[in-house]
Amino acid sequence: MDIARANDKRRAAELVAQMTVEEQALLLSGDGWWATHGIERLGLPPIALSDGPHGLRRIRRNDSWGAGGSVPATCFPTASALSATWNTSLLREVGTALGREAQAVDVQVLLGPGINIKRSPLGGRNFEYFSEDPLLSGRLAAAYIEGVQSEGVGTSLKHFAVNSQESERMATSSDLDARTLHEIYLSAFEIAVSEAQPWTVMSSYNLVNGTYASENRELLTDILRRDWGFEGLIVSDWGGINDRVAGVEAGNDLEMPGSGDHNQKKIVAAVQEGRLSKDSLAKAATEVAALILRAVAARKTDASFDADAHHALARRAGAEAIVLLKNEGKVLPLASGKKVALIGAFASSPRYQGAGSSMVNPTRTSNAADELAVLLAAESLVRAEGYDTEGETTGALIDEAVKAASSADIAVVFAGLPDSYESEGFDRHSIAIPPGHVRLIEAVAQRHANVVVVLLNGSAIEMPWAERVKGIVEAWLGGQAGGGAIADVLTGRANPSGKLAETFPATLEQTPTFPNFPGRSGHAHYGEGVFVGYRYYDVKRLEPLFPFGFGLSYTEFAYTGIRSSGAVFDVDHNGYVTIEVTVKNIGAVAGQEVVQLYVHERAPALPRPIVELRAFDKVALAAGEEKIVRFTLNRRDFAYYDADTGGWAVTPGTFDIRVGGSSRDLPLQVSIEVSAKAVAGKHLTPRSLVGDFKGAANGEAFYEELVRALGFGALLDSGKEADAANLTHEQITAIRKARMSTFAFVDEMPVNKVPAFSHGHFSDARLDEMLRAAAEGKRA
Repeated sequence: MDIARANDKRRAAELVAQMTVEEQALLLSGDGWWATHGIERLGLPPIALSDGPHGLRRIRRNDSWGAGGSVPATCFPTASALSATWNTSLLREVGTALGREAQAVDVQVLLGPGINIKRSPLGGRNFEYFSEDPLLSGRLAAAYIEGVQSEGVGTSLKHFAVNSQESERMATSSDLDARTLHEIYLSAFEIAVSEAQPWTVMSSYNLVNGTYASENRELLTDILRRDWGFEGLIVSDWGGINDRVAGVEAGNDLEMPGSGDHNQKKIVAAVQEGRLSKDSLAKAATEVAALILRAVAARKTDASFDADAHHALARRAGAEAIVLLKNEGKVLPLASGKKVALIGAFASSPRYQGAGSSMVNPTRTSNAADELAVLLAAESLVRAEGYDTEGETTGALIDEAVKAASSADIAVVFAGLPDSYESEGFDRHSIAIPPGHVRLIEAVAQRHANVVVVLLNGSAIEMPWAERVKGIVEAWLGGQAGGGAIADVLTGRANPSGKLAETFPATLEQTPTFPNFPGRSGHAHYGEGVFVGYRYYDVKRLEPLFPFGFGLSYTEFAYTGIRSSGAVFDVDHNGYVTIEVTVKNIGAVAGQEVVQLYVHERAPALPRPIVELRAFDKVALAAGEEKIVRFTLNRRDFAYYDADTGGWAVTPGTFDIRVGGSSRDLPLQVSIEVSAKAVAGKHLTPRSLVGDFKGAANGEAFYEELVRALGFGALLDSGKEADAANLTHEQITAIRKARMSTFAFVDEMPVNKVPAFSHGHFSDARLDEMLRAAAEGKRA
């Protein structure tokens, strides 16, 4: 903890010590929708919180979710777009701009970023989250947090944790095993907390394994604070409190929005009745007071921001987020002097942001039609509406579109998802775009050879028409400057460098959670385990429409060399290993490439993904330029979460380091022999299996004793005799088959059944003695 933070905590504790129980309880609930309470007599003022992962949503009235509207603010590209940049420096820039805008309108905490894992493309709020991969999500979130907080404005990392669906989101338990929880759904939060220390973390609406996240002590206190060292405040999602007293005891400090004196009375009564300790109440109140002190000290009363500069940044970010998915025959960039048909209502009336709590009142907006008219000769453009606001079309609109396309050299069709197709509050029912959009694309493609489709959507979609068009441009929900960003990429003013941060499946049926998403009747079963996103497609050997990490450029890159700092890496003593990769721009124009490093374990101790992203870097290369990109890998990059020991374990063996431009294009490989301490055996209990004793300290002796107690000692001896005796191959094979069959039965028997099977010769007391010895690593 830094000195300033420690001083805030000390001063806050001194103030809380002067408060009554009622005043402390008052601090633990918001004052209205968007402010905390203050304690005027102690000079502790209220502070303001505001929605807005991709733009400030400063509501004009504190007594409402949105009545009266919000103040104008820059609407940056949504998280699904920003993640496609794979650019931590750019995320830090955007975060800094958001912090400046927050200071300008007197907001002390910005509610973002959202980093929940995209378990399914049907997730209604996917546009507000970064990726299906925890490393990418965590690193981008850390950069965003650093940017915002560099301006003296706090962030709220959300939604903690395992909040993967919108359907029944306040009443559904996300049910999953410990390994999946830690490797996939907690890792992004761990990275962001460890690297950037957000001022606050927001607990999610849902339950996790049967306990509400807002009152889940294991998550909020044991993992977040104790294991990861989180130093800030935990706030509930808006309306996310179930049992306020249980929440305080678990570590949830601030309830939002305020509940009047409803929960305040419950907290006071719980203290008076001894159901809630005074220390727990004071601790939560101290966190709220410390946040207020920190925010007040960082407040800039004369702050302002440059709206023009922020709009330009939004345009640059939008262009860098665009992913060029197809460019057959180099149909793009648009050649000068060519006539271009712009088809589809999204060309002039784009969808540029998501719906729900993140909706921003933009300082201005742009559209591709107007921006292209500036960059190209206006007379070279022809327009056709194509469909209405809901994506529905008619024969007349189709005929008009085909006519416009026929008069042009290139037809650019704008399509995607209308507001009604994806939003906070509900999940999508399919990954299809409106039938009217599909009908329009297919009609134009049938009559024109040069068709480019520009997509505006917040999450992955299916593209049954992909083979019939020459170009596909994924422009996402590109923010208020998205129209200019699209124009920059289509004309070559900007070279596309975006890469997919989520897999685009060929069909919904191909996705990891089909047909069990969203979970219903109070439970979401995470049966796919750690095999989420590209991890699933790889292990199932499925060919997605477009793989994770994929994206084209107007230039080409060659991966020409790879080396490691050593052929052997001792993860327990050496700290890290360095990987150097050589990349060259072999095309004619400057561009940026996202260099992606994945790790593959050849002989894992348990099922693991084929490859997992472990590092990435975005590098700018002039035409003909070559650079060396360096990565460092540490113990965690080779580890899996061992649920039996409750920690991260590494299996010694060979690991392949694979590097390239996407999860399915990894031309470079170097192998490393990894050495590590032996993984501790399972924690043994009376319900452990006999076979589990093989992994315990002195386990072979324990195991042999158990086998003999069950009456199968002769088989142990016959195996030794068979190895030493001069037997025929057939005799040895018969003995081994008998042993395999018997030991399959023995190894999977719960050890507490051994006393009964041995008729008491192996006693319950002996079993207890053996379990104690195993726990201590001794020979019983």
